[in-house]
Amino acid sequence: MENKKTTYESIDEYIANFPAEVQEKLQTLREVIQAAAPEATEKISYQMPTFALHGNLVHFAAFPKHIGFYPDPSGIEAFKEELSAYKGAKGSVQFPLEKPLPYELISKIVKFRVAENLEKAEAKRKKK
Repeated sequence: MENKKTTYESIDEYIANFPAEVQEKLQTLREVIQAAAPEATEKISYQMPTFALHGNLVHFAAFPKHIGFYPDPSGIEAFKEELSAYKGAKGSVQFPLEKPLPYELISKIVKFRVAENLEKAEAKRKKK
């Protein structure tokens, strides 16, 4: 049997694969992440839209009933109280599609991850 797994080359291509109302949420989410991490680069990693700055910052993905946001376990832990209203796991949170995404909270989490990755990169640079 042939595996028909979709592979994406860009975040634009990924977003275009969804219904208009989901595309709108994904595009706004992307813009919020870009604004919070303007130096980050976009890529597809694990077949999900990913932002990277000295390593992966955050991933996101759309599912039938939610948008998954993956800010690393540290990003979940640092904001666990604010994220407690949502389903999640060690390194992920699920934002239901029928509710507005918490863009302000997402921006804070992304900025936290930027600071964390910059700190790690600086520590690594000092070791050399």
